[in-house]
Amino acid sequence: MKKREILVEGLKNNLVKVVFTKVNGDERTMNCTLHDSVLPEPNITETKKKVNPDTISVWDVDNGGWRSFRLDSIKEFRIVEGMKELI
Repeated sequence: MKKREILVEGLKNNLVKVVFTKVNGDERTMNCTLHDSVLPEPNITETKKKVNPDTISVWDVDNGGWRSFRLDSIKEFRIVEGMKELI
């Protein structure tokens, strides 16, 4: 499995703490997930974006919105807890 696939699989099943460096050089810590029970309903009118293999889009659970980060900017990726415990 590639790094991206491992990270996405972890995000689909867990709440994850990610520490990464933003494009402007600031360090950011974010609690995020890709678990279906937390994600908003998809907006049918939105057009599909082309997937960038160098970035991951996630749901920021603290700020309630979509965010993304570059794979090469990740400093820490830690599972906080399984989503089953949160539901």
